[in-house]
Amino acid sequence: MYAKTLMIASAFVIFLLGAGTANAQGAAAPPPDAAATAPVDAAPAPDPFGAPAAPETAAPSLAAETAVVENPYGIEHLWTEGDMVSKGILFILAVMSLGTWYIFVTKYWEQARVLGQAKTTEKKFWTAANLEDGIEKLGKNNVFRNVAERGQQAMARQGGMLSQADWVQMSLNRAVEEENARLSGGISFLASVGSTSPFVGLFGTVWGILNALTAIGIAGQASIDRVAGPVGEALIMTALGLAVAVPAVLCYNLLVRRNKVLSEKFRSFANDLQTYLLSSKR
Repeated sequence: MYAKTLMIASAFVIFLLGAGTANAQGAAAPPPDAAATAPVDAAPAPDPFGAPAAPETAAPSLAAETAVVENPYGIEHLWTEGDMVSKGILFILAVMSLGTWYIFVTKYWEQARVLGQAKTTEKKFWTAANLEDGIEKLGKNNVFRNVAERGQQAMARQGGMLSQADWVQMSLNRAVEEENARLSGGISFLASVGSTSPFVGLFGTVWGILNALTAIGIAGQASIDRVAGPVGEALIMTALGLAVAVPAVLCYNLLVRRNKVLSEKFRSFANDLQTYLLSSKR
């Protein structure tokens, strides 16, 4: 009985010792999660800071590919590298353009001034007591005053091959024609520029293409990059010719239309003045 009890107690002690050893080994062993992540940590994983590094190294090459290449051809290159013919054509087109804008500005201002004088004449001249008073109310630089003075001078003519009525009509018509001619002076330059400047530019283009093809033939290289640049630069001449011609034509049409309005005002004033002078004689 005593031996049986001793064996049971020994087995229980051995069981407790085995359980404690197992618990110690379980505590010392890494948890499953840590053991599972151990191979992942040991494996060469991608660097979280390395991902942006690749685009940064590739960015310069991308910027170099998309960078805007400076165009070696243009008006400046055409002027510096062109011959005397090309420079002469550019100079002619520049003179045409400057002359067009100068004439347009001066003539437009002059027409505006005469239109203002026409309004002043309608308000002051015909409300005067007599012809002398009406002339005095007009300014010295008023073009309608010149027409009125011509009519006044014609009334003083007596005898001869022409009657007094004929003298008045002839003097007033001449005065009107002189004023119309003065207003129309220089406008024909705009018409000449509008009709000739495209052909001047076209001649420059033909000359430029001829020189470009000659240089390409001498170099022996007829690739697209060798042909497109010089030929495209030669086409600038045609563009400049059109840029000069279009404003000249538009300005010419505008000035001619305004001159027609002023010419009608001159004729109306002359006819009314002639009627007044001949009726006052009676």
